[in-house]
Amino acid sequence: MLLSLAVNPICLFAMSLNNFQSLPDKAAKVGRSLKLGTSIEQQTLVCRAFADPVRTNILKVLQNESFGVLELSRLLEIRQSALSHHLKTLTVAGLVAKRREGNSIFYRRAFLKEEDPYVELKKAAFDCIDSLQINENIRYRLSDLEHERSELSLSFFKKNALKFAENQGMIVERCQYSPILEELISSLNLPSDSSVVEIGPGEGFLLVKLAQMFNQVTGIDNSAEMLRKAKESVNDANLDNVKFIHEDANLRSSERARVNLVIMDMVLHHLPSPASVFSSVTGMLNPLGYFLVVDLAQHDQSWVCESCGDLWLGFDEAELENWAVLADLEPLQSINLALKNGFQVQISLFRAGP
Repeated sequence: MLLSLAVNPICLFAMSLNNFQSLPDKAAKVGRSLKLGTSIEQQTLVCRAFADPVRTNILKVLQNESFGVLELSRLLEIRQSALSHHLKTLTVAGLVAKRREGNSIFYRRAFLKEEDPYVELKKAAFDCIDSLQINENIRYRLSDLEHERSELSLSFFKKNALKFAENQGMIVERCQYSPILEELISSLNLPSDSSVVEIGPGEGFLLVKLAQMFNQVTGIDNSAEMLRKAKESVNDANLDNVKFIHEDANLRSSERARVNLVIMDMVLHHLPSPASVFSSVTGMLNPLGYFLVVDLAQHDQSWVCESCGDLWLGFDEAELENWAVLADLEPLQSINLALKNGFQVQISLFRAGP
C-alpha cells in the first residue's frame, strides 16, 4: 500500500502536466525502486515538493543552469520571500542544492544518486518537467539575464585586456600547470593534421603551442581586445596555421565545423552559461573527439570577481561531469593540482561518442 501511495502522486503530477507517455512503465519502475523501510512521511515530502507549479518552473529553469535567489525571483516574477519558501521545500526534498558565490547563494538541481531510495521517482518527475516547453516570458527573461552576464565579462576584458595576464597571475600562473596540460594533450596521440579549437585563447600562449603541434588550429573569443592579443602572439611566433573567429562560446556559426579537440583553458568561469557550452562543444566534435577543460576548483575567494572578471567561483568536479553527461560527453579523467595560495586547478578530459 505504501508503494502505491508513493507512485500515485508522481503519476498525478505527471498527468497534470499533460505528459502521459510511458507513465505506466515509469510508475512500475518507481514502485520497484523504492527501498523497504522508507516512511510514508518521507515519500510524501518528495512528492509534495513536485506538486506545485512554481516549484515545477523552478526545476525547469534549473535544468542545466545555476541561478541566484534574486535572479530566480526576477525570472519567475515572484517575491523573494515566497521564492525562499519554495527553495527550502525543494532543498529538504533533495531536489535542489545550493552553493555560495561571494555574497550570493546560487541554486542548481541536485545530482541524483543511485543509493537514494527515491532516485527513480525523482528521475521520472524530472523527465516529465524536462519534456515541457518553458514559458515564453521566462525564456525571454533567461535570454536577457544571459546577455547581462556576458556583458559583464566583456566589459571587464575590454578594460583590462592589457593587464589580463597580471590579474590572472594573482590566482594561478601558467607555468604551474602548463607542463601537465601539454603532456596530457600529447598523450591523446592525435595526428598532426588534426583540427583543434581553443575557446577563449587569452593572450595566445597555449594557441602558439597548439599551432606548433597541429596543422589546423582555430582560436575563438567573444572579446575583440583579447583576440587581438592572441593574434599578436601567433604573429610573433611566425605561425600561419591559426584561424581567428570573433564569436561567443555558444559557437553558433562555428558548430558546423567538426574538430578532433576543443580546449578551454581558464575560461569557463568567465562565461554566463557554462552548461550550455558543453552542448555546443558536442556539436563541434568529431566522433570520439576530445573536450579538455582547465579551470579552478570551487572556492570562496569572491575578490576574483572584481579583480579578474570571474562570473563563477570555480566548479565542483561532479558539476562538470554532470554537464558533460547531459551533453553526451563521456568523462575520462580529472587531475587536481593544489596551489600554495589555496586555489586548486582541475584539468578534466571528456570524449564524444562514436
